[in-house]
Amino acid sequence: MILSNTEQIHGKEIVESLGIVRGSTVRARNVGRDIFASLKNLVGGEITEYTQLLADSREQALLRMEDDAIKIGADAIVNVRFTTSAVTQGAAEILAYGTAVKFG
Repeated sequence: MILSNTEQIHGKEIVESLGIVRGSTVRARNVGRDIFASLKNLVGGEITEYTQLLADSREQALLRMEDDAIKIGADAIVNVRFTTSAVTQGAAEILAYGTAVKFG
């Protein structure tokens, strides 16, 4: 599956738009990560535990979006975007979405 954050894919002719596809995941922090994050807040620097949590969440959202596109027979997804929103304190949704297309 080709993913692109642009409207076109170089060298490919889009002949049909199949509509919006999406994939999401809701993740919560855990106590172990929060303890390490609190310690890092004291000394400064990147909180790698949260960085990894968000990277894993984005990857899972992308895979779910791809699965959504495969179900409708897409060849690619263009205009791929991410958004995030708080669901409750300590938990957030990561949403990946884009337009599923067919090539000629």
